[in-house]
Amino acid sequence: MWGLQPTTTAVLSAKAFAKMEFQKILIPGIGYGRNAEPFLSKGMEVTGIEISKKAIELAAKHHGNTLKIYHGSVAQMPFDSIRYDGIFCHALIHLLDEYERAKFIEDCHNQLTEGGYMIFTAITKEASTYGMGKLISKDRYEQFGGVRMFFYDEKSILKEFRKYGLVQTETVIENYPFYMIKCKKMTNSK
Repeated sequence: MWGLQPTTTAVLSAKAFAKMEFQKILIPGIGYGRNAEPFLSKGMEVTGIEISKKAIELAAKHHGNTLKIYHGSVAQMPFDSIRYDGIFCHALIHLLDEYERAKFIEDCHNQLTEGGYMIFTAITKEASTYGMGKLISKDRYEQFGGVRMFFYDEKSILKEFRKYGLVQTETVIENYPFYMIKCKKMTNSK
C-alpha cells in the first residue's frame, strides 16, 4: 500500500537515535516493517506492535526474524516489561480518539528508559483534508469511508505532550504535512 521505502521521519529518527547510541527501539503500528529498516540498518534491536496479522506476515517475509512483533492494538500496551531507549510512531496517533491518545502517550512514556525519546508523527491542520468529512468532535473528522482523524495544531500538541517531556515539534512533509513531535523522558518523571 505504501511501498517499501521508509518515511522521512523514520530515517531522521533513526539517525537521531543512533547518535544517542540507542539500542532498543519500539515501533507501535509497525505495519509491515518499512519504518523499521532505518533503525535495523544502524544496528538497533526493533520491537513492533501491529494489529494486522497480514502486515505481520509481510514484515516476517521482508525482515525474517530480525523483528519481534506483538500482535494486538496499541490500546493493549504494554505487551512486555522492557524499557526502550526510543519509541517511534508514524501516522497512528491521529487515528485515535482523545482518551485513546492520552492513554497511548502515557503507555509509551512509561516504557521509555530515563533519558529516552519518543517521536510521534501526526497529521496537521495544514493538510488539505482538514475540515472535510463528518465532524465527530473538535478537530476530528470521519473521512475516507470511515477513517476517523484528529488534526493537530501547536495548541493540541502542548496540551497532550507537555507533561511527557515535549522538547521539539517540527513540520515534515510526507504525503501530508505532519508534525514530528519529540519528547524526552526526564529523570524522576512519570
